[in-house]
Amino acid sequence: MTQVQRNPSRWQRWPIRSIGVNFALTYSVIFILSAGIFLSFTWWSTTNLLNRHVQNAIESDASDLLHRWQAGGPHALSHAIEDRLDQNVDDDALYLLVDGQGRRLAGNLPGWPVKIQKPDRFYELPIRRYSFRTIAKFRVYDLPKQYRLIVGHDVRDRALLRHIITETLVWCSLMVSLLALGGAFVVRRLFRHVVYSIARTTRAIANGDLNHRIALNGSETDLVAETVNTMLERINRLMDGVKQVSNAIAHDLRTPITRARTRLEDAIEHAGTEEEIREAVSLAVSDLDHVTMIFEALLRIAQIEAGAKRAAFAEVDLNQLLETMADFYDVSAEEANIKLVLAIDPLPVITGDKSLLQQAIANLLDNAIKFAPSGSSITLEAHAHPSEGEGNSTGNITITVRDEGTGMAEKDIIRAHERFFRAEAARHTPGSGLGLSLVQAIMSLHKGTLTLRNAEPGLSVTLTLPLKG
Repeated sequence: MTQVQRNPSRWQRWPIRSIGVNFALTYSVIFILSAGIFLSFTWWSTTNLLNRHVQNAIESDASDLLHRWQAGGPHALSHAIEDRLDQNVDDDALYLLVDGQGRRLAGNLPGWPVKIQKPDRFYELPIRRYSFRTIAKFRVYDLPKQYRLIVGHDVRDRALLRHIITETLVWCSLMVSLLALGGAFVVRRLFRHVVYSIARTTRAIANGDLNHRIALNGSETDLVAETVNTMLERINRLMDGVKQVSNAIAHDLRTPITRARTRLEDAIEHAGTEEEIREAVSLAVSDLDHVTMIFEALLRIAQIEAGAKRAAFAEVDLNQLLETMADFYDVSAEEANIKLVLAIDPLPVITGDKSLLQQAIANLLDNAIKFAPSGSSITLEAHAHPSEGEGNSTGNITITVRDEGTGMAEKDIIRAHERFFRAEAARHTPGSGLGLSLVQAIMSLHKGTLTLRNAEPGLSVTLTLPLKG
């Protein structure tokens, strides 16, 4: 059965599926909603303020009229109403005083509005004044002897002002919407710029150009660019390290493998006795053991750098560990006519991997015995350096191995921890150039440091371990 390949629908090709468009639309919607809420609050608070102003004016006017009633009764109140109407330049004051039979005694309202009944509330009603209709706000007051008083204000000016404010806010809303859309367009451009810049850089990296970086433009997007650039710098360094290690492995393994092959071929062609064949095979096996040792060292360094060994951390008594290592290497030092000096202070217990720490110190002592001249001495010393005023829980411990050999050049000290690096003076001695790399990995696992310096004479190698792991 033939399958028909369908083309993407218009909806699937619609820009709304774009992350940049979605981000820009989200920004514009949030901006418009925020502006709408702000403008609505402004409109509500303004109209409410105008309304309260009218009500306060009515209540203040009515309070003064009620005092006139108390002072002189209907006659005084009628006279006060007429005075107010004569002095009302804006012609917005409304009054009506009626007696118990509903007869008008004073005021400018033609009659009692039917809808005004209760005295405890404000009324806003359309009324006819002269030859036009308008909106007015009233309040009724009950007086003794069934007299009733209406005090009100013509609020057509307030309605006109509210209309102007409403119209202004509508135009503001339109302007805000345009600004939001413009801002969304700018945000989308910035978003696309960052994404395209990252895409160009990653495309160049994928094509093999590890030196390509994202350009900085001085905006907030530089945070992303700097993070990606830092990642690329680390990848570049790691790739350079892999190349160097690969070249070093090829160089260092070629010699023992070639030597083992040559010995075996020579034994096949020239060995006349079983002893000669055994000797050739034994030497070849020794060369292959050296190759195996290099791979085991590389594997151990990789495991340590991955941090997998931190699960084996426990309390370590460095005093006992250092004394054991000194006793073990004292025999090797005597065979090389070298004196091993132990100088350690009482050390606190730390948290770490005992076997790895033993291996790190063993590597330093092996190197010291290997390069120290006959008749010289090697010093293994350790000191605790607790932080002042913070008890013994912080600070560090330094373990130093110092020999009296030729030392190292400063340029070699900088590269001493690199894998397979061997100084010129050490090229003719046994080794793979991985000892200090292993020590560096062990120190990194324990959050410590490895420091080399010339002791004049000799080389001083210091391990610094934190007291608080």
